[in-house]
Amino acid sequence: MAAAIKETVSNLIGKISGPPEEALREPSTEEFQELQKKYTDAGQGHVFAFVDELQPAEKTRLFHQLTNFDPSRINELANTALNPPPKTEETAVTLEPLPEVATASILDSDPADLKRWHEVGLKQVAENKVAAVLMAGGQGTRLGSSAPKGCFDIGLLSEKSLFQLQAERILKLQELARKVHGVESAIIPWYIMTSGPTRKPTEEFFEKHKYFGLEKSNVTIFEQGVLPCISNEGKIMLESKGKAAVAPDGNGGIYLALVTSGVREDMRRRGIQHIHTFGVDNCLVKVGDPVFIGFSAAKDIDIATKVVRKRNATESVGLIVQKNGKPDVVEYSEIDQETAEAKDPKQPDVLKFRAANIVNHYYSFRFLESIENWVHKLPHHVARKKIPCVNPENGDAVKPEKPNGVKLEQFIFDVFPLTPLDKFASIEVLREEEFSPLKNARGTGEDDPDTSRADIMKQGQRWVEKAGAIVITDGEAFGVEVSPLISYSGENLDFLSGREIKAPAILEKE
Repeated sequence: MAAAIKETVSNLIGKISGPPEEALREPSTEEFQELQKKYTDAGQGHVFAFVDELQPAEKTRLFHQLTNFDPSRINELANTALNPPPKTEETAVTLEPLPEVATASILDSDPADLKRWHEVGLKQVAENKVAAVLMAGGQGTRLGSSAPKGCFDIGLLSEKSLFQLQAERILKLQELARKVHGVESAIIPWYIMTSGPTRKPTEEFFEKHKYFGLEKSNVTIFEQGVLPCISNEGKIMLESKGKAAVAPDGNGGIYLALVTSGVREDMRRRGIQHIHTFGVDNCLVKVGDPVFIGFSAAKDIDIATKVVRKRNATESVGLIVQKNGKPDVVEYSEIDQETAEAKDPKQPDVLKFRAANIVNHYYSFRFLESIENWVHKLPHHVARKKIPCVNPENGDAVKPEKPNGVKLEQFIFDVFPLTPLDKFASIEVLREEEFSPLKNARGTGEDDPDTSRADIMKQGQRWVEKAGAIVITDGEAFGVEVSPLISYSGENLDFLSGREIKAPAILEKE
């Protein structure tokens, strides 16, 4: 299968993973010389500059690392990154919201539609046709943690990590599907995409916590690809004398990783038809959301995205729009003030362009089957960075004081413009119910552990009050943490009617 993929996706840079270091096969002298010639012919022979100083195991690791890359393709990417084509006189860009037929909103949809979508989505879960894909490549460095971001405890009374919250939502949704549809088993396989630095600690965290009650066979941890770091002169940079410097290929690397890791094949074997993909840092994410799945399935589209309503005209968020007639994401910096402040003609009290991107997507499996047809068309974006390396001329360590190279990455939404408009849709959801990103260190006051914790506590308080409970708050003491094992989205809380709850409180059992 791997050979067929490499054949189909020709000239794409592969990912570095492979077997554990102790299992790496030592290449023959001829194989090593052949690889060295390939790089030398491409003008990248310096990566072998110190090969005579390497131990046999180091030489083997270098061989296997460099085998995963096509130096000619690297040259193409480097040239495009460092010498972008001159900007031509561009025709005027036209921006419009997505057509009404491709959108819906939790805020103002017909309740009958919401109920129908929920029923359709839950049935798909009961029939084992729904999978969840989590993007969890980020480390918690900005949070002051050396562990993967998913391991982070945002300060809940339960001390649950982001991984645990999401795992328990899967458990609860499986249980709801079983009960409603009377099936013995409803399984949502969970595929977790890590990066090189986060893979092993993520695997160890799940092992330590016994997969949070999920079956190990239904949790797959895989790794996104990497791309070499490129010097300002277009050369592959060396991290050490026996290793090229690499960086994760961005969340857009998910598409190729689904194929090369075998995840797509596992989905096919299981009969998966609907895939929910989301980021690890959103503590409110509704994993496998039946309304989202049902909405997307009912419209028979290939990609759908959840959005939240932009807070105001100046909020710095990317927006889901039609750009020159194609679905796309435009950054706030790309929109002029007049466009940002424009009002919706049909709803003068809301912005015309208000669909804020929250990196929460649906894919049909049919669409993922076509990855080889378009993945090579996705652009690479440039990030100029200070990259520690070794000087290929003398082997001295270099700690740069200013950007000395570029990292290349792809964005998950780069595929949107390649999708026919009639196969793309978006649904607006309530920010306070579904979106609370964790990006900053505690005390920042925005998108930090304190705001994430508060958003979960406020959500729980809304849920129990709606169920008839009376929450007693005192000063800064507020909120109720409702375990996902009790309620997926506010249901099943009638037993609290008439009861008093002193905040802050936690509900772990009925």
